[in-house]
Amino acid sequence: MNTLTLGDRIFTAFNYLLMALISITILYPLYFIVVASFSNPDTVNSGGILLLPHQAYLDGYKKIFEYTPIWVGYRNSIIYTVCGTLVNLAVTIPCAYALSRKDLVGRNPIMFLFVFTMFFSGGLIPTYLLVSKLGLLDTMWALILPSAASVWNIIITRTYFQSTIPDELMEAAIMDGCSDFRFFFSVALPLSKVIITVMALFYGIAQWNSFFDPLIYLKTESKLPLQLILRNLLIMNETANRMVNDPVSLAQKQRIAEQIKYGVIIASCLPLMIAYPFLQKYFTKGVMIGSIKG
Repeated sequence: MNTLTLGDRIFTAFNYLLMALISITILYPLYFIVVASFSNPDTVNSGGILLLPHQAYLDGYKKIFEYTPIWVGYRNSIIYTVCGTLVNLAVTIPCAYALSRKDLVGRNPIMFLFVFTMFFSGGLIPTYLLVSKLGLLDTMWALILPSAASVWNIIITRTYFQSTIPDELMEAAIMDGCSDFRFFFSVALPLSKVIITVMALFYGIAQWNSFFDPLIYLKTESKLPLQLILRNLLIMNETANRMVNDPVSLAQKQRIAEQIKYGVIIASCLPLMIAYPFLQKYFTKGVMIGSIKG
């Protein structure tokens, strides 16, 4: 029977305390935003909110959800996220699998070219000109095709294939008359559900939070994603506040403006916060397999 020494117990207690402090540091700001979004803005601004809501105040949320374009933004963001993630997976998974195969001719030079783009790129202006010449401006594909693959995600997925699918399995499949194409779809993909889920999570979060690309490439308001719609709402609200001369009306609008800021954060993060707990086990398992065996 193993017994812990006093030093082991102190070390374990210290680790628990440290992890608790780190968790509180990470979770409390999010908790504060949720509480502040439902509390009286005057109390929030005076520092009176610590753990519990104070004087329920929902005018900020009413203002957000009465803003019709926000529902259009939700729809667009869902479409862009789903379509973009599917394209990302369709490019990343086959590419990573091919690069994991030792019999791929020119595998190392190809990988070098991929990694080279992580350090050197054309920049914003050449990318914009390319998107413009391809006729993709003000379309959904301007947000999806230029970022169809992430080299870092390809490296992670390639490492997973190398560490999870043994060469002996491929050799046995070839002896049974299995082609490369069939092996990929019938063997490799079913054994790679974990990394596929991880990549879907990575790409989905990136697509949902995408802000700069829509700002550059999209002009039509009906095509804007949620992030830009919320940004426009904040700008409109602040502009309206500056145009008000009545002190009473200005104070009321400022109260709503403060709560809108918190409500906007909750509105944009809510779908991800709902989906993440269901994908967390795949995320942790996939990353650990790729890092330990890679």
